[in-house]
Amino acid sequence: MGIADRGYMKAGAGAGRSSFAPTLRSGRGLSVTAWLIIICAGVFVIDDFLPVRWEPETVAWAIGVNPGNAAEEVALLKKLKPGPMQVLAPAGRRVQPGMRSVRILTDDAGRPVARETSRAVPFLNSLLHFSTSSALVERAPDGSLRGFEFWRFLGFQFLHGGIWHLAFNMIGLWVFGPIVERTLGSKRYLAFYLLCGICGALMYLLLNAAGSQVVTLFGPQSAQWMPFLLFNDPQTPLVGASAGVFGILMAGAYIVPHERVAVYGVLPMRLDTLAYALVGIALLSIILRWQNAGGEAAHLGGAIAGFYFIRHPRHLHGFFDFLGRADPTSRSRQQRTATAVDPAAERVEVDRILDKVKQQGIQSLTTAEQATLRRPRGTR
Repeated sequence: MGIADRGYMKAGAGAGRSSFAPTLRSGRGLSVTAWLIIICAGVFVIDDFLPVRWEPETVAWAIGVNPGNAAEEVALLKKLKPGPMQVLAPAGRRVQPGMRSVRILTDDAGRPVARETSRAVPFLNSLLHFSTSSALVERAPDGSLRGFEFWRFLGFQFLHGGIWHLAFNMIGLWVFGPIVERTLGSKRYLAFYLLCGICGALMYLLLNAAGSQVVTLFGPQSAQWMPFLLFNDPQTPLVGASAGVFGILMAGAYIVPHERVAVYGVLPMRLDTLAYALVGIALLSIILRWQNAGGEAAHLGGAIAGFYFIRHPRHLHGFFDFLGRADPTSRSRQQRTATAVDPAAERVEVDRILDKVKQQGIQSLTTAEQATLRRPRGTR
């Protein structure tokens, strides 16, 4: 799910000199934005050292062997004996993701019956990437049904397809993440980021599942008159943090819409103009089926979620309500803290909030800050 060609990824130089200069530290240490960057980078590095997993791709049957249907093919495969795996790569070269291997499957008499081709997949990537088939249901090579692997809605957000994919997403997170984190607070910001990623996966799932169903019902030609659906293979993996980054970008456009960033380091543009332009590009990519239309569908889902949740942040509380006392954003914690406060400290807090309104506008206030202004003085 690459966004290397997106203009806002080049906005760092201009953003760094602005009023929302990026920072990866909070009052209590590293910020949530910093931890997200560390985790994404760590997963990328660790996965490079882990052994790959070989996933079967195709089976070519010998002449005269022709299973009549999928059930017969699965039954026959179970009876065959796999030979040694031969990696299709220069001798001595380290096995890398994307490489392919072949092995001959033989019967009890040692006669070759089939030739199985497999593809090398990064270990963590194979366990955490998102796809329509893994989220719903698919038939495994052994004939069993599998799917409903819901952990992938979170896992794919920490995977990346290459060093540049990782770098551009992390730059976007570093530049725009602190704006939203300072507005929402750490816990609600984390909930916001993860929910935007989940909504990105849901958008991809909806469009791809609908496209697969349309092809099943009306044939391949139906793809010509259904431009907004995705017709790629349901097993196509989706990886990357950019659905969450798009949500953060939309939130930033709401919090500081007039902030100017330098696109490609030279073209000044308002943040809200940049955000909505990128959403428009995502829409066109899906409709016109440009390259990475599936990734753009996830970007669109993340952007829609960001647009909604930054305007209704109260809905973020429930994401961590199960943490109870450990979560200062949960309703249960808020209900337990209606106690008296020091008047002098309260005046300092109110002055800080009023200064924030003057500099950034009323829309920049968090729910807690709005509540502070509304409640009677002397109570928490």
